[in-house]
Parts: sequence; structure tokens; C-alpha cells
Amino acid sequence: MSPHDARRRQAGWISVVAAAVLTVPLLGSPALAAPGDPATASSFNLKSGPDLSAQVADLKAALPTQGVQDLLDQGNRVAKTGASCTTDPFGTGDDGKVLAPARKLCWDSGDSLTEEWIPQGITGVSDAQADELWGSRKPLVTAWYDKSGGRGVRLSFVDPETAIPGDPDGRRYRHVLLVEPYYNSYGHASYKAVDVHAGGIAWYKYHLYVADTLNGLRVFDMRSVLDLNPDQNASVDDTTLDGLKSNVRDETRIGRQNNVYYGHTYRYVMPQVASYKFVSAQGNSAAGTCAATGAPKASYVSVDRSDTAAPALIMGEYCDSDAAHPEKGRVGALPIDDGTGLLKTAGGVVGATSAFYLPRDLTQGAARYDGMYYFNRSWTTHSGSLRRATVSGGRLTDYGANITNAVGPEDLSFEHGQSVAGGGTQYLWSLTEHRVDTTDPTCTDTGSPCGRVIYAHRVADVMARP
Repeated sequence: MSPHDARRRQAGWISVVAAAVLTVPLLGSPALAAPGDPATASSFNLKSGPDLSAQVADLKAALPTQGVQDLLDQGNRVAKTGASCTTDPFGTGDDGKVLAPARKLCWDSGDSLTEEWIPQGITGVSDAQADELWGSRKPLVTAWYDKSGGRGVRLSFVDPETAIPGDPDGRRYRHVLLVEPYYNSYGHASYKAVDVHAGGIAWYKYHLYVADTLNGLRVFDMRSVLDLNPDQNASVDDTTLDGLKSNVRDETRIGRQNNVYYGHTYRYVMPQVASYKFVSAQGNSAAGTCAATGAPKASYVSVDRSDTAAPALIMGEYCDSDAAHPEKGRVGALPIDDGTGLLKTAGGVVGATSAFYLPRDLTQGAARYDGMYYFNRSWTTHSGSLRRATVSGGRLTDYGANITNAVGPEDLSFEHGQSVAGGGTQYLWSLTEHRVDTTDPTCTDTGSPCGRVIYAHRVADVMARP
């Protein structure tokens, strides 16, 4: 989604350029439509992909499963919050008007500094459940892609509400590797890495939707987390339910090989259970620019629960527009069947209910609630920006001014507060992608430093901005 090649800012023009880029008026319109115009909703239509239920059932017969609460209880890494979370990707902002977060969690040092895994998507139990609880817990889930290639995508499960006994600022979390099931040449159920960018994820009931940029969506099931090391002794291969072995020491292997199950050292793997493919021909390539027509990119996704009778999945595009490719991208809405947690189909097709051309490019995440759209935008290692927009006169138009936020903001998730009588505090959750690199002067700028965190703005604070 966002470019990760080296960029350098020069002293003397940092604040001026960043503020200008984030606030300049639109200089032109796409050839076929102006920013904010309605787009062809059917371009977002989806149809179901191959049925993977048999492969998943066979894997669950071979390997034990664990629930989300078990993942949280057995978290082997510690995130920090409160005064113990000192990583700061906000600073004062390029323009000195940054909106500081109301909540923030810092990863452990390994995840904060790794160059291999890049954080992208975020969702939470507030998306999944109206009561905003998974059992007794309130987990968030984030997605990372493997920049070096080979391992695909991993999730991180963390409950920001539950402290570690004796460590009031500590929050346990656990990684889970996403995998795609298949039958190998011997007819045995196996699995491989999920090679997508995972720029956005969204959780509804048991189902986790993962953006698959040029194809549509991949779907995973929270009830199908497979455990490769149930005895929690990594030094000894476990005996599996089907009488084989599982190994969590070998970094190079994944899937069933020579009657041993592997997961690139990850204890937990979650197999894909379904997918949705765009009906329209793909109008985009893997490049950062976007086409005006055809299937969009699935760059990011979120859940809109504001209409309890008609929940929706929000999907949009990241576009790095230029003079030759002026398209800003599109955002659309897809209906969710509240009974199943899957997308609602008619005649085998998921029909989008709306679509608009985005008012601005460089959008990394989008959320919608009560008709208000929220967009995270990034620009290399400058401060990012949070934009708001509403539909007025049939067009998606800017609401208020630019809000300066963190460096490298990504996907968005709206904590709705419906579980509290009269409405609880609403938060707009996100996360940042850029690791602190002390050799890169663009990452050590005191006004807009790099750093990886999960963070949340109070929606009231966002809406209080002009």
C-alpha cells in the first residue's frame, strides 16, 4: 500500500512542504469524474471464491484448536501502555498542530524494530460484536505483512483493557500466522503462507476479512485457530490428533511436510475458510496509481455498525496519484448478513450499496459511522493526516480541515460504544507502520518522529477540530 523505499527530507523545508502537501486544494480532476463524485457501485461487487471447507475440516481433525481468549491468556509478548509506552510517532507534527492520541500501546522491542514485518491492518471486538466483548475480553487484532517475503501475513491479538498481574502497564499479546489450506500431491490437507499485503482487516462475528489488493477479500474464522504446540514445550515435537507430529522450531518450513506440521516457528496458524473475488475486471495494476473504472483495489477495510439493521463493510483504495494518473481512488460499502457474519449475497453476488471517488489521494484507511467518513492519509515519513467527509448533494465532500496526526498512519477501526446504555466513549483506532531508524534523519525529526504504536483518538476530540 504505502511505499517503503528510502526517502529523505532536507533541513529548512520540512514543515513547509509537509503542511503544504497535506492542505493544498485539489489541482485537477480525474478524466472521468471529479473527486467526491459518485462512482459505479457495481465495480465493488464480489462473488464467492473456491470452497475451502473440506480442507479446513481435515486440518481441524489433525490439529487442536484454541480460542481467542486462550491466545490472549497465553500471550508470550508484552505491549506497554500508559507512562511505560514512550514510543511517539506524533511529536508536535509538521505544522505544530498534531492531534495527540487518547490511548496508545507500544510493541515489544523486537516488533517495534523489526525490518521484516510491517504493521498494516487493525480491527477489534467492537467491529465483531454489538456488546464489544469476546467472552470477558476486549481484544484488538492487527495484521503485519512479511516485507522480505515467504511468510505472508501474521496477526497480533492484544487486549488493551487487561493488565498483566503485577505490571499495570503491561498487556500480553500473541502472534498468529495466516495460512491458505490446500491438498498436497498425496491428497493430504496442508497449508501455505498467505501472500497478500493485508492493508486492512475487519472482524464481524466469527469472521475476519483480510484485504487482498487486486482480488477482493480473504476470509478467516476465529473458531479455526490451529495449535502446533499445545504442550507449550517447543523443544519437543507434539503428537497431533491424527498421530503425526508438529514442529515450532524450524523457521524455513510451513504446512505438512514428511508427516510433520510446521508454521515457520509460529505456534498458532489460522487457515483461510473462504474468499470473495471482484466480479468486474481489475482496472488496476500493482503500481501505486489507480484506474478510474473496473474493479477497485482492496487496500483497506472496516466495519460500519451505526445502522444495526444494515451493517456494512467499508472498502477503499490507496492511490499515489500523479499528473499522468490523477485518480484519487474510490471507497465503497458492502452489506453484511448479521445472521452469519458473512457478506450478504443476492443471486450469488455481493452487491455494493454505494461508492464514491475519494476527495483526496494517499488514503491508507477508512471508517464510516453515522454517515461520517474518516480517512487516514500518509505521506512518506512526514506527519500523516486525518480527514473527515460526508455525503452532501450526492457527493462525498470534505468536512472541516486537515487534522495532523501520526507518521505512517494506516488502517482504521471505529469503536462504537453501543454496549453502554446511552452510548459509551467512541474511539477511532489505528496503528503506525514505520520503525524507528536512527540512521534515517527523516525518522528522528522531533516534530514528526517515526515509531510503531497502536493508538486511538476519541471521536469527540476528532469532531472538536475545525
